[in-house]
Formats: sequence, C-alpha cells, structure tokens
Amino acid sequence: MKNKKVEKLMIFPTNQIFTYLRSGKFEALSDDWIHESMSLTFDYEFIVVTEGTLYLRYMDEDFIVEKGDYLFLPPSDSKRVGIKKAYCCFYWIHFTVNLDSFPARIFPGEINSFKRANCFLLPQSANVPRPERLIIHMKRLQDLDRDNYPEITLNASLTAIITELYGQINAEIPNENDSLNNKQIYSDIVDYVKRNISTNITINDIADYFGYSSKYLSRVFSEVRGLSLKQFIMSQKIETAAFYLTDSDRRITEIAREVGFTDVHNFSRTFKKIKGLSPSEYRNTYAKRILYHV
Repeated sequence: MKNKKVEKLMIFPTNQIFTYLRSGKFEALSDDWIHESMSLTFDYEFIVVTEGTLYLRYMDEDFIVEKGDYLFLPPSDSKRVGIKKAYCCFYWIHFTVNLDSFPARIFPGEINSFKRANCFLLPQSANVPRPERLIIHMKRLQDLDRDNYPEITLNASLTAIITELYGQINAEIPNENDSLNNKQIYSDIVDYVKRNISTNITINDIADYFGYSSKYLSRVFSEVRGLSLKQFIMSQKIETAAFYLTDSDRRITEIAREVGFTDVHNFSRTFKKIKGLSPSEYRNTYAKRILYHV
C-alpha cells in the first residue's frame, strides 16, 4: 500500500508553454540501488516508473512510486533522497513553469479557490491510465532533444506530455450521470483487460468472468467510456505493443505473443492499420533512448 497522507494537487497554467530542460531514462543496475541525495532548487521533475518501485523522500514526505505510477516534484530547497533499496526503472523530465502568484501545489480543500483561475490541476502522484502511450511521448521528446530540435519544439513537446497526462486522467473519470453500478462495472472491465493483455481476450471471456451477458457489458462500457469494448481491447493491445517496440529489444514475434496475437502477420497488419506504420517502421522511428545508470 502506498504511503500517501493527504493527496496534494499540482497547479499548471493553461495559457503557457512550459520550458524544457532535460530528460532521460534511468535504470538501476541491481536491487541494491537507492536514490542518491540530489537537489532540485529551481526545476520541476516529472517521473514515470516503468519497472520496480521507487522509494523517495522529498520536502519531508515519503513517496512510494510503483510501476505505472507518476510523480511530480516541485522546486524547493529540499533534496530528493532514497529511503529504501530497490530495483526500478523510470523516465524523467526536468522543466520549469512560470506560476506568477500561484503556489506550486495545493491541498484538495483549496480546489474551489482555483476553479476560476486560468490553470489545471493534477494529483502530485497517481497511476497513469495509459502509461505506454505517455512513455512513447516521453521517448519522442528524448529523440527531439538528441536530434537538436529547436527550443520551441522541445517546449511544445514537453507541454503536450503534461497535458496528455491531464487528458488521460480526465478521460478515465466516468460521467457523473452514470450509475455507481455502471461505473464499477466499467472500472472492473478496464482492470481485467490490463491484467490479461497478453491473452486473446474476447468480450465473451469478460462477460463469463463477471457473470453478465456480453451484450449488456458492451452497452455499459460504451455508455460510460464513449468507446466500444472491442475497440478498447484492441487499443490497449496496440499501445502496449508500441511501448515494447520502443522500450525493449524484443523480437516482433515475441511482442505479438505478449499482447495476445498468435499470428505475427495479423499483428503487423492490425498494428499498421491503427498506428499508420508497420511494427518495424515504428521501432525505427521511435527507438532512440537516453539511458542513465547511476
């Protein structure tokens, strides 16, 4: 269980392009790694963990960031320091934002004070609804940096990443007009699909598991999400495959099996139909990585 006391919210302006500083991917070399003491005086840091767990203390708070979670660290005189040894792998970005008179973060009880302000709010740390999609954007930013793209391109790409996260989180929030039962069914289906992404999931499999008819589940999911269940399953498979293509050296046949395709040719055709590129073309386009071992 995560050691989070009162959930804080980060404030970001809606009328500003954020300033990119640097980014990379970190991978611990063993289970004995612990985050060293490092300052973060003027920068924001955005972290997305892709493997293992990151144990970090910052501004007198302890954070446990697990696989698929993100964490924002605002500027302060405090040092970020590890609190427990563990293997982990994460992508990170350093950036700055001009908040004018806004604080960097607030407590949930202060939300109403900022509702009419020209800003948007994000939990300081939470689960990324679609981590594979976000990581691909972060890798793309690394590619742009490595290829010496101009500052305006890097800043726009960074801003797109933060707003992509904001969009993902808001898209995952069920419609307030939906019944509690439908919201729960929707959440259960999403969790089931993510847990079983490596199998050939069918709507009938999901219906049998939860004890509902496939027609009923499809209707509920479509009403809550605005997307058919069949489309959602396939989008999750392709996003996961895209992540594996850019973040690992696995063979395409192996990746196809990892996302539940028994026929690699069918996988390649489906992937190209959705992404516009074949798996090989996609890998060649997005495969650059800036890797740090500490």
